[in-house]
Amino acid sequence: MLKSATDMQKNWALAWPLAFNALLVQSMLLIDTYLVAPLGELPVAAMGIAATIVAFVLGIEIAIGNGIQLLVGRAVGASSRDDLAVAYWCGLFINVLTALIFLVVLHFFGNEIVSVITQDAELASLTESYLSITQYIVLLTAYTQVCTAYCNGSGKTQVPLKGFMIELPVNALLSYVLINGAGDVNGLGLVGAAWGSLMAVLLRALFLYIALKKDPSVDLTYPPHRHFWAELQPQYAQIYPIAANFFILSIGATVYQLLFAQLDLFSFVAITLIFPWLRAATQFPNAWAQASAISISQALGQKKAAELAQFVDHCTKVGMLISILIAGLLVLLSQCILFVYPDIEPETQKALLIIAPLYIALPIIRAYNTVGGNILRALGYSNLVLKIHFVTQWLITLPICALLILYFDVSIFWAFAMIPIEELLKTLPFYRFKQRYINK
Repeated sequence: MLKSATDMQKNWALAWPLAFNALLVQSMLLIDTYLVAPLGELPVAAMGIAATIVAFVLGIEIAIGNGIQLLVGRAVGASSRDDLAVAYWCGLFINVLTALIFLVVLHFFGNEIVSVITQDAELASLTESYLSITQYIVLLTAYTQVCTAYCNGSGKTQVPLKGFMIELPVNALLSYVLINGAGDVNGLGLVGAAWGSLMAVLLRALFLYIALKKDPSVDLTYPPHRHFWAELQPQYAQIYPIAANFFILSIGATVYQLLFAQLDLFSFVAITLIFPWLRAATQFPNAWAQASAISISQALGQKKAAELAQFVDHCTKVGMLISILIAGLLVLLSQCILFVYPDIEPETQKALLIIAPLYIALPIIRAYNTVGGNILRALGYSNLVLKIHFVTQWLITLPICALLILYFDVSIFWAFAMIPIEELLKTLPFYRFKQRYINK
């Protein structure tokens, strides 16, 4: 039975490593952005375009990982070692296959994709050089994300955290040296940031492999009586609707970035500079929501659904409180932005000032939807969450955003405002359906 105090403590134990995991994921781009910023507006814009393309693919892999994570949680709740192994290997196959498909697309058609986004020849050349290296992060992340999902769903959230804590300083040091050079060796500039990130992710992949291999409680031997190809389809059928929810959001975020790239250079650079911080900030309420979903999945696997309504209510309130604290930190960031990025142009500073109220309010608006969506997924209503995201984002806000930018040539404020407006439109349906199905 889910008891409030005990399960809130359990949720915190799951959530804080998830939060720092997510924060350290974003730190890779934060480090690159900070180290590349002194090179000028053009390299920052190039990195922003390339990172958007790679982030789209990584978003799909993370989406599949979230589906695996809930399946692992149910298997842990049911104490089924065979289900754990099946979920891991089927998930790994699906994620690696997805990575290989996109790697081929990026390798052969990366230049064409970049040329669609920008017609500036110098900007396109810089973007292609950065993308030609960072595209291989996609393959490494396919493996690390499945390992992370397995650890998170099993309650071993501190294992991925240790991996990121190893990756972070390596990424910072390698990127700095490769960008700026050392001694008589010249730096590689923007390309150095890409190499630093790639090698740091490779180190994290090796750590996760060794950690799972040496853990005596982890047995990933595939059960001989479970035929892999026969298991793949039902596993995919369970992962797909969960992954599709994240897939829609990932594509939407990418389309937003591509639309923002059509603004003037200083506006796009301002959004590129603030987006890594914003993504990092929203990971804290997201981690709490994921921990809640894992707890609910384990409770359902144990056939213990009592007191779920009270548990969900407490999770929602804590998630909102976390988001308010995050908004306060973003206020502090907005006041210190020139200290963080001292070399940016005055026009970029002005653009950052204009959108400050929007990015400060966004975590508070988004937090309820994040918690509600994860809870509904854990309860088995992933298709419903997918419909809410699709209708509000793809049928309403993205078309309006494209119209405002491409035809009405609006300012950065109204273009960026479509993101919090989208979240406001989702709040009512998430509230109604969460209450309805929890009461059932």
